[in-house]
Amino acid sequence: MTPKAQESTGASLDERITGALVGAAVGDALGGPVEGYSPDQILERHGGRVHGVVGPWNGDAWRTARPLAPYHKGDGHVTDDTLMTHALVRVYDRVRDHLDAYAIADHLVPDLMTNPRWIPELETETIPLQRVFLAEKWLATRLHYGHVDPREAGTGNIVNCGAAMYMAPVGLVNAANPRAAYAEALDIAGAHQSSYGREAAGVFAAAVAAAAAPGATADSVVTACLSLAKDGTRTAIEAVCEVAAHHTDFESALTPLREAVTPYDTVGPDYRAPSLGARRPSRLHAIEELPVALGMLLVAGGDYRHAVLGSVNYGRDCDSIATMAGAIAGALGSAVPEEWSKRVAEASRLDLWEPPRTLAVVAREVFLRDTDLRRAHEESFTRLGGPGCSA
Repeated sequence: MTPKAQESTGASLDERITGALVGAAVGDALGGPVEGYSPDQILERHGGRVHGVVGPWNGDAWRTARPLAPYHKGDGHVTDDTLMTHALVRVYDRVRDHLDAYAIADHLVPDLMTNPRWIPELETETIPLQRVFLAEKWLATRLHYGHVDPREAGTGNIVNCGAAMYMAPVGLVNAANPRAAYAEALDIAGAHQSSYGREAAGVFAAAVAAAAAPGATADSVVTACLSLAKDGTRTAIEAVCEVAAHHTDFESALTPLREAVTPYDTVGPDYRAPSLGARRPSRLHAIEELPVALGMLLVAGGDYRHAVLGSVNYGRDCDSIATMAGAIAGALGSAVPEEWSKRVAEASRLDLWEPPRTLAVVAREVFLRDTDLRRAHEESFTRLGGPGCSA
């Protein structure tokens, strides 16, 4: 059984940013080795539920075993979810302001294409573009080679969680302001995705921003998401979270949450053999990952360990589900187990704590600039005869 829902701790901005980004990376690494499989397959393969870092699905044969070769998924290795998240932090570090679709074209794409980095799943140093999935390679195709308007470049890409999975930094730069996080993420994601993939990016950023607010709870995060989400994304979140509210243990929630999201999911029952209508634009559908992550957050009462383990054992695209659930729970202030974070950092050869330090500095700079701009606007509006700030 999981603990009852509690208000977020009195964690500082730095602690919430650290919790969210480290929490996302750890969730990603725990979910990677069981991605694409069902809860029953996971149960059979591991002789029970996954409760921490596990090895590759095919053991030592991971180098050649299809369909995952040549990726070393498991043993604490992060996937492209974390690589993209850290890349977006680097863009914030470079721009030191709010981002838009043009920042993706001017900074993120060159970073993915030209700066070699250690890629844990490939166990080599290469440019990140060599690792990211086709939906992310689309960024280079459209923006670098096609010279498409960045605000429209996402049109035509497959509609999946590719843009949403790395939007936690947007929520953190806009901490405690989910509406601003939603708007900024939608702008950024326009370079990458369209339809419900882009919408999910905005709502996930809003969820992280809402979780970072003092006194936030899993329930208040979901409420913030529902106040902003549109079309199928909103109805999918509503349906999944209504079911999640009746569970306090992820084991009992695995099948009901899948059943709740099924009408909105285009991929179909066999994750590795998507249906004919999979990942096509629609106002009626949603990505599966975000509603399930929010559902697991509710089941866990905001507790990091339970939310992430529920997401991991759900299977299917569970590295991205656990990335999202981990980011939101971490932003709430729920502690990321140290034994997990240390092992993931060592196995992935990444300093998981450096990106949060960088983003915390940028977030403060952006807030101060926003405050100056807002005060200048208030003064000008007042001089035009509008109500004063004290009205």
